[in-house]
Amino acid sequence: MIVERFLADIEVAERVLGHIDAGTTDRTLEVWREPVANYRSEERFQSDLEVIRRSLVPFCPSGALPDAGSYRAGLAAGVPLLVVRGRDGLARAFVNACRHRGAQIASGTGCRNVLVCPYHGWSYELDGDLRHIPHVDGFPDVDKSTHGLVQLHVEEKHGLIFVRQHDHLAGLEDTSTLSTLIEPEQEVIEVNEFTVEANWKIHLESFLEGLHIRFTHTDTFFPFGYDNLNIVEKNGLHSRITFPFRRIETLAEIPANERQIDGKLTYVYHLFPNALLTVLSHHTNLIVLDPLSINRTRMTNYRMTNRGDVEGAKDRAQRDSKFVGSTGVEEDAAVVKSIQESIGSGANDHFTFGQYEAAIIHLHRNLAKAINYLDNKG
Repeated sequence: MIVERFLADIEVAERVLGHIDAGTTDRTLEVWREPVANYRSEERFQSDLEVIRRSLVPFCPSGALPDAGSYRAGLAAGVPLLVVRGRDGLARAFVNACRHRGAQIASGTGCRNVLVCPYHGWSYELDGDLRHIPHVDGFPDVDKSTHGLVQLHVEEKHGLIFVRQHDHLAGLEDTSTLSTLIEPEQEVIEVNEFTVEANWKIHLESFLEGLHIRFTHTDTFFPFGYDNLNIVEKNGLHSRITFPFRRIETLAEIPANERQIDGKLTYVYHLFPNALLTVLSHHTNLIVLDPLSINRTRMTNYRMTNRGDVEGAKDRAQRDSKFVGSTGVEEDAAVVKSIQESIGSGANDHFTFGQYEAAIIHLHRNLAKAINYLDNKG
């Protein structure tokens, strides 16, 4: 059974313990067959990008922009974006392109009082308004009031900064009821960015099921966890997978209302369409998968301390993330790469996602619905 909301922690614990006793796991009645062509077609890739551009996608944690003038720049679905914290405390997002000749205003991360284009020095206020044009007498027809940076839709909620580049998909309304995901005290301790040589959906799918734990992570995660024991929840367009650790069995003798799940499971939130939030024993990751091409994906990972974990949190988070990064990430990357290398072989004309892979089915159903809306609208 797949629920339509995210359970409270004590409900998750009760559900996991029930599965352990019964030797069962969450499952759906549905099987989904996704055409391999949808991972290889340039036309489909462009449709995927358009869905991302029209979706409200996490860009970074709120804590990544702590002060007025803090900014982060990066590509999103092929478009350079610049997200800035204003003097009024609001986060704003802009297309990272000067209104003179299109040069990118900033790169990476930093903090500025004024945004200055490195090409010809056109400068912008933190709210995007054009402030100054050097040699302005040479631009007699430029109206400063109409030449500010192109602003995009931003929503700051749940501890994250979301950006939508284009009008939303009216045919795919988000009915989720997400609560706070990141608390203010959670410190961003590291930001990593690297490229995966695979289609973005192949990489994303590796996070969304527990069937592979025993076989892919035989000597790393499996000794601490279970083979195919997961809680799968849907919440609007999004989903959450629970990966319990064996030590959760110690909760069986504790009254339900006194059970604490910290350190006894991993939550993996899929924030549709291309972001993940993973909550592990001692650290939290925001992972944004940005499709670069049909077979290349940039993965940006914001590593943070966990909520409510203050004293010694940074050291514990770094140790935890080092273990996960040097084991699970590398093991998953090897499998993802092998899929990408074989995908053009003709061995499969579709991939079959079974009854234990409901979160992947939820992803593909919503992508198909969004693309169908775009096609019919056109």
